[in-house]
Amino acid sequence: MRKADMKRYEKLLLEKRREIVEGIDSLRKDTTSTIKESTGDLSSYSYHMADLGTDAQEREKKFQLASKSQRFVHHIDEALRRIKDGTYGKCHSCGKDVSRARLTAVPHARLCIECKEKEEKTKARRK
Repeated sequence: MRKADMKRYEKLLLEKRREIVEGIDSLRKDTTSTIKESTGDLSSYSYHMADLGTDAQEREKKFQLASKSQRFVHHIDEALRRIKDGTYGKCHSCGKDVSRARLTAVPHARLCIECKEKEEKTKARRK
């Protein structure tokens, strides 16, 4: 792969990483607030159990989204590492070049489309 292409993919990966990290930071801020803080109510009266349950459910959803986003950041970091060591754009399974179309759509891809399809079929059969 040409250096100009590598730079373009690196820029794309860094931009995606920045966006995701900002989203994670926003989720963390939202998750740390309490019902009283989010509603602006500073009274000492307790809330209805349903309100507390809804708040706990919303926090759990935000936690799961942040966790998934952190895994995505890991995949992006791995792609950036591959750019630096010169293995970016090569399929981890068969060693062939990953298509530019695939890298543009999924810049953190580590498998070519054929190997990815095989992987997904194998996972589907196991379930």
